[in-house]
Amino acid sequence: MHVPCYTVPMSATRQPVKPPFHYAWVIAALTFFVLLASAGVRSTPSLLMVPLEAELGWSRTLISAAVAINILLFGLIGPFAASWMDRWGLRRGCFAAASLVGVGVLLSSRMSAPWQLIALWGVMVGAGTGGTSMVLAAVVTSRWFETRRGLVLGVLSAANATGQLVFLPLMARVVEHSGWRTVSLIVGGVAALMAVTVALLMRDSPESMGLKPFGWTHRTLPTAPALKPLAALAFAARRPEFWLLAGTFFICGASTNGLIGTHLIPACHDHGIPEVRSAALLALMGLFDIAGTTASGWLTDRVSSRILLSTYYLLRGLSLFALPSLLAMGDTPQLTWFAMLYGLDWIATVPPTVRLTSDAFGRENTGVVYGWIGAAHQIGASLAAFGAGAIRTTSGDYLPAFVTAGVLCLIASAAFLTSAGVTSRKQSSPGDTFASQTSNP
Repeated sequence: MHVPCYTVPMSATRQPVKPPFHYAWVIAALTFFVLLASAGVRSTPSLLMVPLEAELGWSRTLISAAVAINILLFGLIGPFAASWMDRWGLRRGCFAAASLVGVGVLLSSRMSAPWQLIALWGVMVGAGTGGTSMVLAAVVTSRWFETRRGLVLGVLSAANATGQLVFLPLMARVVEHSGWRTVSLIVGGVAALMAVTVALLMRDSPESMGLKPFGWTHRTLPTAPALKPLAALAFAARRPEFWLLAGTFFICGASTNGLIGTHLIPACHDHGIPEVRSAALLALMGLFDIAGTTASGWLTDRVSSRILLSTYYLLRGLSLFALPSLLAMGDTPQLTWFAMLYGLDWIATVPPTVRLTSDAFGRENTGVVYGWIGAAHQIGASLAAFGAGAIRTTSGDYLPAFVTAGVLCLIASAAFLTSAGVTSRKQSSPGDTFASQTSNP
């Protein structure tokens, strides 16, 4: 039997299906998850401080030292992580970092000596989370997005606080009912899931998929190769913009991750506030930081970054001055209001700081220069984490630590109001230059 054959016209062949959205949004969602999980890991030591004191007899100064090393490495790895991502790709860099975090946290469930705390939570977890720090957000935003950068960066910045929102209340209950070792196993499992997800979904760049960055047009100017980490530091250190941004970000780290992120739960414990309740306060900060940082990203596209930063630091300083009195009152609604206000301001500083970094040093160097500015953030956090613990051990009170941090925040606020005259690298749009944001109140 003869079966007729038909030739399908070329016009009738199936055309490639265009995806309903740009893959940049998948990368942004994945980066949000990575930063969220990383933030959850980094917030865990604040829950372990009291249990480790009780079970193993380790002093708060010793535990604070491990946290300080963790925070310091988290910051110092950042500039080099940006360079490694440029050389080896986002996918391999993120996978290696997430794997290191997972191994370190899982092994910590078996620790019984102080050196193990330092090696695992201090060195391994600190180095691993340094590869999944806010430098990752800066690199992803500048590489995958030509438009909506402020908004995307604001959302990714909020992931750091969302990690607290997701992890802390749950982990506080686990500590209460099952002990701190169980917490280490759960957090290590989350880090392992993070590594697997990165391996499956992360891509190095739009060009590796035959795409252009989201919002790209033919008018978009090409970027030059990025500087290497040490060359970028030498280049940036000659500019006053770098010292202004790095110095104020040092204060940002001291007043958030270092002081409140590490010591709010122990400080609440000193005033008879249970761990679950104090963890809920940090989670509330995380919830409000989602709104605050996202709004800050939106505002960064529209309002002077200098004015935004001055306002943020002013509000933060005033809040820290009020905190000792609020803690002395015990578990009151006023403490909840503090958590809400502090949460709105927690890392709202990130989008305008990245914007000013890009304006001053160019899009191609944003990741690596912001890495060094972020390192200053973590050095401040590290010193505050250790210093506040040492102050509490020697004086029995956190009051001097809170007041010192408040004063530093007021200094940072004033710095942005008196920074007129700072020069800038010219950009394609004059309205985007650092000078236009620092000399026109």
